[in-house]
Amino acid sequence: MADEHPLPADAAGRRIGGIGLRAFAPNAITVLALCFGLTGVRFAIGGQFELAIAAIIFAGVLDGMDGRIARLLRAQSRFGAELDSLSDVIAFGVAPAMILFLWSLTNAPKFGWTAALALAVCCALRLARFNSRMDADFQPHKSAGFNTGIPAPAGAGMAFVPVYLWFVTGNDLFREWYVVMPWALAIATLMISAIPTYSWASIRLRRSWRLFALAGVGLLGAALVTVPWLTLLVVCAVYAATLPFGLASYAKAARLRRRD
Repeated sequence: MADEHPLPADAAGRRIGGIGLRAFAPNAITVLALCFGLTGVRFAIGGQFELAIAAIIFAGVLDGMDGRIARLLRAQSRFGAELDSLSDVIAFGVAPAMILFLWSLTNAPKFGWTAALALAVCCALRLARFNSRMDADFQPHKSAGFNTGIPAPAGAGMAFVPVYLWFVTGNDLFREWYVVMPWALAIATLMISAIPTYSWASIRLRRSWRLFALAGVGLLGAALVTVPWLTLLVVCAVYAATLPFGLASYAKAARLRRRD
């Protein structure tokens, strides 16, 4: 995307000058998300799995902010988009794969590392697919307000469901590799799948529901502070429940588009 206010150029057509703070802010947030993702691995190496998961969740919050801040400041750029994808691969692909391996999959007699690799590789493939279609004239899912497959941050959060269950119940069954491995592979598959999933662009609130929605966001924030792991379980369950509805909604939107 071209800059709104291009920098002056020299005789050879090269831009001179520095980067403005308006363009710097969203990229700095993206780098912070990357750093929190890697910090999660550091905590996992030390056996501090609650802090490891918290670091990934906070990276997801930052990832949700950078694009919106870039659009608010009109500071979108191709550099920012590429940096965001690289950050997502590390924070929501490599870091969750390493955490799950250190927490459970290292105990698998075979293929534990392979399952962890699958999560990281599928995240990278998903983002590569997204980047390759960035300049496409027509994207059926995006034009209807849907994602293709589950986004990388959602995939990372869903991959940790066994960890949340372990935190909540203390039952070591959820830490067993034969529970974690198929779950990780299922999430990896969903990330590179072609199923349409809801995006923020596809959600519309009636004016009469706005106050209730704001109250719900406040309650969700309070729940995340007081009972974080149970709240994340509920959020993941609700998100999983939306997947079939996303399929039905997209099918309806596709039928309406064909009629037009």
